[in-house]
Amino acid sequence: MLPNLLTLSRIFSIPFIVACFYFDGFWAHLSATTLFVCACITDFFDGYFARQWKQVSAFGRFLDPIADKLLVSTILLMLAGTGSVEGTHLIAACILLAREIIVSGLRQFLAEMQMIIPVTKYAKWKTAMQMMSVSCLLCSAMFPDITEIKEIGLVLLWFAVFMTVFTGARYLKFGIIRIFNSANSLDANSIVFTGKTPTLDRQQKKRVQKK
Repeated sequence: MLPNLLTLSRIFSIPFIVACFYFDGFWAHLSATTLFVCACITDFFDGYFARQWKQVSAFGRFLDPIADKLLVSTILLMLAGTGSVEGTHLIAACILLAREIIVSGLRQFLAEMQMIIPVTKYAKWKTAMQMMSVSCLLCSAMFPDITEIKEIGLVLLWFAVFMTVFTGARYLKFGIIRIFNSANSLDANSIVFTGKTPTLDRQQKKRVQKK
Protein backbone atom coordinates (compact mmCIF):
# COMPACT_ATOMS: atom_id res chain seq x y z
CA MET A 1 0.00 0.00 0.00
CA LEU A 2 2.65 2.54 1.04
CA PRO A 3 4.91 1.89 -1.99
CA ASN A 4 2.03 2.60 -4.37
CA LEU A 5 1.10 5.74 -2.42
CA LEU A 6 4.67 6.99 -2.75
CA THR A 7 4.53 6.37 -6.48
CA LEU A 8 1.22 8.19 -6.78
CA SER A 9 2.64 11.10 -4.78
CA ARG A 10 5.09 11.75 -7.62
CA ILE A 11 2.22 12.17 -10.03
CA PHE A 12 0.21 14.35 -7.63
CA SER A 13 3.23 16.62 -7.04
CA ILE A 14 3.48 17.58 -10.73
CA PRO A 15 0.68 20.23 -10.78
CA PHE A 16 2.15 21.91 -7.70
CA ILE A 17 5.63 22.03 -9.23
CA VAL A 18 4.22 23.42 -12.47
CA ALA A 19 2.29 26.08 -10.53
CA CYS A 20 5.55 27.33 -9.04
CA PHE A 21 6.76 28.27 -12.53
CA TYR A 22 4.02 30.90 -12.74
CA PHE A 23 5.43 32.82 -9.78
CA ASP A 24 8.63 34.81 -9.65
CA GLY A 25 11.10 35.09 -6.83
CA PHE A 26 13.41 32.98 -4.74
CA TRP A 27 10.70 31.21 -2.76
CA ALA A 28 8.85 30.07 -5.86
CA HIS A 29 12.05 28.55 -7.27
CA LEU A 30 12.87 27.02 -3.89
CA SER A 31 9.41 25.46 -3.65
CA ALA A 32 9.66 23.97 -7.15
CA THR A 33 13.12 22.55 -6.44
CA THR A 34 12.13 21.14 -3.05
CA LEU A 35 8.98 19.49 -4.37
CA PHE A 36 10.84 17.97 -7.30
CA VAL A 37 13.69 16.62 -5.16
CA CYS A 38 11.23 15.14 -2.65
CA ALA A 39 9.33 13.50 -5.51
CA CYS A 40 12.59 12.04 -6.83
CA ILE A 41 13.44 10.62 -3.42
CA THR A 42 10.14 8.71 -3.38
CA ASP A 43 11.35 6.91 -6.52
CA PHE A 44 13.94 5.15 -4.36
CA PHE A 45 11.77 4.45 -1.35
CA ASP A 46 8.75 3.04 -3.17
CA GLY A 47 10.86 0.27 -4.69
CA TYR A 48 12.82 -0.24 -1.48
CA PHE A 49 9.73 -0.65 0.71
CA ALA A 50 8.01 -2.85 -1.89
CA ARG A 51 10.94 -5.26 -1.87
CA GLN A 52 11.50 -5.17 1.89
CA TRP A 53 7.83 -5.68 2.75
CA LYS A 54 7.24 -8.05 -0.18
CA GLN A 55 4.56 -5.78 -1.60
CA VAL A 56 5.75 -5.83 -5.21
CA SER A 57 2.65 -5.73 -7.40
CA ALA A 58 1.75 -5.61 -11.08
CA PHE A 59 0.13 -2.22 -10.49
CA GLY A 60 3.32 -0.88 -8.93
CA ARG A 61 5.50 -2.17 -11.77
CA PHE A 62 3.12 -0.54 -14.23
CA LEU A 63 2.80 2.80 -12.43
CA ASP A 64 6.41 3.40 -11.35
CA PRO A 65 7.95 4.09 -14.79
CA ILE A 66 4.90 6.12 -15.81
CA ALA A 67 5.25 8.35 -12.74
CA ASP A 68 8.95 8.90 -13.50
CA LYS A 69 8.27 9.77 -17.14
CA LEU A 70 5.44 12.17 -16.29
CA LEU A 71 7.50 13.93 -13.63
CA VAL A 72 10.70 14.39 -15.62
CA SER A 73 9.05 15.11 -18.98
CA THR A 74 6.62 17.70 -17.62
CA ILE A 75 9.23 19.66 -15.68
CA LEU A 76 11.68 19.44 -18.58
CA LEU A 77 9.05 21.01 -20.84
CA MET A 78 8.48 23.78 -18.31
CA LEU A 79 12.23 24.44 -18.13
CA ALA A 80 12.34 24.68 -21.92
CA GLY A 81 9.41 27.07 -21.87
CA THR A 82 11.08 29.37 -19.35
CA GLY A 83 14.41 29.37 -21.22
CA SER A 84 16.41 27.35 -18.72
CA VAL A 85 16.91 24.82 -21.52
CA GLU A 86 17.53 26.58 -24.82
CA GLY A 87 19.55 26.50 -28.02
CA THR A 88 21.15 23.19 -28.92
CA HIS A 89 20.19 21.83 -25.51
CA LEU A 90 16.60 21.67 -26.75
CA ILE A 91 17.76 18.82 -28.98
CA ALA A 92 18.66 16.86 -25.85
CA ALA A 93 15.19 17.48 -24.42
CA CYS A 94 13.56 16.36 -27.67
CA ILE A 95 15.60 13.14 -27.71
CA LEU A 96 14.60 12.37 -24.13
CA LEU A 97 10.92 12.91 -24.85
CA ALA A 98 11.02 10.99 -28.15
CA ARG A 99 12.63 7.99 -26.46
CA GLU A 100 9.99 7.89 -23.74
CA ILE A 101 7.20 7.93 -26.33
CA ILE A 102 8.81 5.17 -28.42
CA VAL A 103 9.54 2.90 -25.46
CA SER A 104 6.06 3.45 -24.02
CA GLY A 105 4.53 2.48 -27.35
CA LEU A 106 6.75 -0.59 -27.52
CA ARG A 107 5.74 -1.62 -24.00
CA GLN A 108 2.06 -1.27 -24.88
CA PHE A 109 2.48 -3.30 -28.06
CA LEU A 110 4.33 -6.12 -26.30
CA ALA A 111 1.81 -6.04 -23.44
CA GLU A 112 -0.89 -6.98 -25.95
CA MET A 113 1.26 -10.02 -26.73
CA GLN A 114 1.48 -10.80 -23.00
CA MET A 115 5.13 -9.80 -22.79
CA ILE A 116 6.39 -7.46 -20.07
CA ILE A 117 9.71 -5.60 -20.34
CA PRO A 118 11.11 -5.11 -16.82
CA VAL A 119 13.06 -1.97 -15.99
CA THR A 120 16.82 -2.65 -16.24
CA LYS A 121 19.57 -1.16 -14.08
CA TYR A 122 20.68 0.96 -17.05
CA ALA A 123 17.21 2.47 -17.31
CA LYS A 124 17.34 3.26 -13.58
CA TRP A 125 20.68 5.02 -14.06
CA LYS A 126 19.15 6.94 -16.96
CA THR A 127 16.25 8.08 -14.79
CA ALA A 128 18.60 9.07 -11.96
CA MET A 129 20.71 11.10 -14.40
CA GLN A 130 17.63 12.89 -15.70
CA MET A 131 16.44 13.70 -12.20
CA MET A 132 19.84 15.08 -11.16
CA SER A 133 19.95 17.21 -14.31
CA VAL A 134 16.49 18.68 -13.78
CA SER A 135 17.25 19.27 -10.09
CA CYS A 136 20.35 21.30 -11.00
CA LEU A 137 18.45 23.30 -13.61
CA LEU A 138 15.70 24.09 -11.10
CA CYS A 139 18.26 25.04 -8.48
CA SER A 140 20.08 27.34 -10.93
CA ALA A 141 17.00 29.57 -11.07
CA MET A 142 17.46 30.33 -7.35
CA PHE A 143 21.08 31.35 -7.87
CA PRO A 144 21.31 32.90 -11.36
CA ASP A 145 24.71 34.41 -10.57
CA ILE A 146 26.24 30.97 -10.00
CA THR A 147 26.34 29.84 -13.63
CA GLU A 148 28.19 26.63 -12.75
CA ILE A 149 24.98 25.09 -11.39
CA LYS A 150 23.21 25.46 -14.72
CA GLU A 151 26.27 24.22 -16.61
CA ILE A 152 26.38 21.08 -14.46
CA GLY A 153 22.69 20.53 -15.10
CA LEU A 154 23.15 20.80 -18.87
CA VAL A 155 26.14 18.45 -18.84
CA LEU A 156 24.11 15.91 -16.88
CA LEU A 157 21.29 16.40 -19.40
CA TRP A 158 23.56 15.26 -22.24
CA PHE A 159 24.82 12.33 -20.17
CA ALA A 160 21.16 11.40 -19.69
CA VAL A 161 20.71 11.58 -23.48
CA PHE A 162 23.53 9.06 -23.94
CA MET A 163 21.92 6.69 -21.44
CA THR A 164 18.53 7.34 -23.04
CA VAL A 165 19.71 6.34 -26.52
CA PHE A 166 21.60 3.33 -25.14
CA THR A 167 18.67 1.92 -23.15
CA GLY A 168 16.17 2.80 -25.86
CA ALA A 169 18.20 0.92 -28.47
CA ARG A 170 18.33 -2.16 -26.23
CA TYR A 171 14.57 -2.14 -25.72
CA LEU A 172 13.95 -1.57 -29.43
CA LYS A 173 16.30 -4.38 -30.43
CA PHE A 174 14.52 -6.76 -28.10
CA GLY A 175 11.14 -5.66 -29.42
CA ILE A 176 12.14 -6.26 -33.03
CA ILE A 177 13.47 -9.74 -32.22
CA ARG A 178 10.32 -10.48 -30.25
CA ILE A 179 8.10 -9.43 -33.17
CA PHE A 180 10.19 -11.42 -35.65
CA ASN A 181 9.95 -14.55 -33.53
CA SER A 182 6.20 -14.10 -33.15
CA ALA A 183 5.81 -13.72 -36.91
CA ASN A 184 7.61 -17.03 -37.38
CA SER A 185 5.18 -18.76 -34.99
CA LEU A 186 7.80 -19.43 -32.33
CA ASP A 187 6.95 -19.90 -28.69
CA ALA A 188 6.90 -16.26 -27.55
CA ASN A 189 6.44 -17.07 -23.86
CA SER A 190 9.88 -18.72 -23.66
CA ILE A 191 11.61 -15.41 -24.36
CA VAL A 192 12.29 -13.27 -21.31
CA PHE A 193 13.95 -9.86 -21.33
CA THR A 194 16.70 -9.71 -18.72
CA GLY A 195 18.60 -6.71 -20.03
CA LYS A 196 20.65 -8.94 -22.33
CA THR A 197 20.06 -9.67 -26.00
CA PRO A 198 17.28 -12.30 -26.17
CA THR A 199 18.15 -15.65 -27.72
CA LEU A 200 16.25 -18.74 -28.80
CA ASP A 201 16.00 -21.73 -26.53
CA ARG A 202 16.82 -25.30 -27.68
CA GLN A 203 13.26 -26.17 -28.66
CA GLN A 204 12.97 -23.04 -30.76
CA LYS A 205 16.27 -23.82 -32.52
CA LYS A 206 15.01 -27.32 -33.40
CA ARG A 207 11.81 -25.84 -34.86
CA VAL A 208 13.80 -23.39 -36.97
CA GLN A 209 16.10 -26.18 -38.21
CA LYS A 210 13.09 -28.32 -39.19
CA LYS A 211 11.70 -25.42 -41.18
